[in-house]
Amino acid sequence: MRKTILLVTTLLYALQIHAQDSTNFPTLGKIKQHHRDLEKLIDVDTPIEVITSGFTWSEGPAWNKEGQFLVFSEIPSNTVMKWVEGEGVSKWFSPSGYTGLTDYGQEPGSNGLMFDPDGQLISCEHGDRRLSIMIKDGGKKTLADNYNGKRFNSPNDVTRAPNGNLYFTDPPYGLPDRFEDPRRDMDYCGVYLLRPSGEVILLTKEIERPNGIGLSPDGTTLYVAQSHPDQPTITSFPIKSDGTVGDGTLFYDASPQQGPGIKGNPDGLKVDEHGNLWASGPGGILILNAKGKLLGHIQTGEATSNCAFGGPDGSQLYITADTYILRVQTKVKGLGF
Repeated sequence: MRKTILLVTTLLYALQIHAQDSTNFPTLGKIKQHHRDLEKLIDVDTPIEVITSGFTWSEGPAWNKEGQFLVFSEIPSNTVMKWVEGEGVSKWFSPSGYTGLTDYGQEPGSNGLMFDPDGQLISCEHGDRRLSIMIKDGGKKTLADNYNGKRFNSPNDVTRAPNGNLYFTDPPYGLPDRFEDPRRDMDYCGVYLLRPSGEVILLTKEIERPNGIGLSPDGTTLYVAQSHPDQPTITSFPIKSDGTVGDGTLFYDASPQQGPGIKGNPDGLKVDEHGNLWASGPGGILILNAKGKLLGHIQTGEATSNCAFGGPDGSQLYITADTYILRVQTKVKGLGF
């Protein structure tokens, strides 16, 4: 059955390469305004474009500024895909997160992706349970695969500070049996700091299911989303001068957005140039200001995993939503553009 699913997915990839090569994309969903300040960030009548589709589960979008293309993880098929405006989608490389020989469950591939300032791809790898970087002159290098000699669960998402510090989350979603998997070396899910020196520091294990992660523009706050149906929250942590964090406080509770037929929980998130959060949650992407107030909701109607700013000037928001890759034009730029 799984081989059949992967075969169908592969065929869909091939179709998409030819089908999505124009700017006349279909649309879905709608944008809901909760506060007048949303008008400064996005117009409510902006179309939510479907730029490509047909995937099993898409995640980890990242924009390459130098090459002007989007990449994203297709986790079940252990693949990183590449999308180029006017050309469509193609397989960029595989394996993306698992290089073993035996079956490794339903989500063996890479999850969160990001490009460093040199255009090198940093990946959160489920199956190989590590943070890696693809060096420009060829090959991957392991950045970190353990804490105090114990292997990570399955690194999920990552963000980078200007000084090179990497912050990442480590839930067990990439393990074949997740929380009950006998391969777990740790009985908790951590949020970590990886220094450029290679030192790994456990920042907190107070969040039961840490997932998406991001930094404020001034580098003083770390945001961590929790993919928990009973505690669908985003927590903020003050960042100390040494890069570690203080006690976390509740930044946003997405419980009011839950309801019958509404798919998804807090997952990936990104921060724009003004400190607003664009965070996946129930029903799509929640748009929050720097004080945690809900301004608007990009309602995809799908289980929405993550998002990333990109495009020529960094003002287009790319969204991974189940089988779809979506794009919506905003009035702001993503942090770092």
